[in-house]
Amino acid sequence: MNYPNWNQNLASSSLNNGQSAIDRRPLVLAVDDNHDNLELLTQILDLFGCEFVGAVDGYSALATAADRLPDLIVLDICLPDIDGIELIKRIKQNPNLINVPIVAVTALAKAEDRDRILEAGCVAYLSKPFNIKDLETIIRDHLNYHPFLI
Repeated sequence: MNYPNWNQNLASSSLNNGQSAIDRRPLVLAVDDNHDNLELLTQILDLFGCEFVGAVDGYSALATAADRLPDLIVLDICLPDIDGIELIKRIKQNPNLINVPIVAVTALAKAEDRDRILEAGCVAYLSKPFNIKDLETIIRDHLNYHPFLI
């Protein structure tokens, strides 16, 4: 696999605290209630050159997203406390998070599930088990269009 070089396209960007964006890896919030799946996602994201933060339920994901303002969210739809569709709606209600791309990675594999998830606001959908190359492509595509990558 070709792992991304996030420094490309960042040379003229800077963060609010004066830190050069060239020193900052994209932050991805990974949300999955299965600890093994979450660990796998965090290892994959690290290989892709992303900084990551994890959450095991919807409420902690919502709080973490509001606090850390991720560049992308990778979300399992089947969560123990808030349905993933409801979580997407709540994320999109926050003006600071409305433009954060959300990628669904879920065991829900029916066509109607996929349609419902995309209609809720996800930019992409992968069913479990997923192909790592497909995840990499989706992540690269959506991080390249994020506003800080000008």
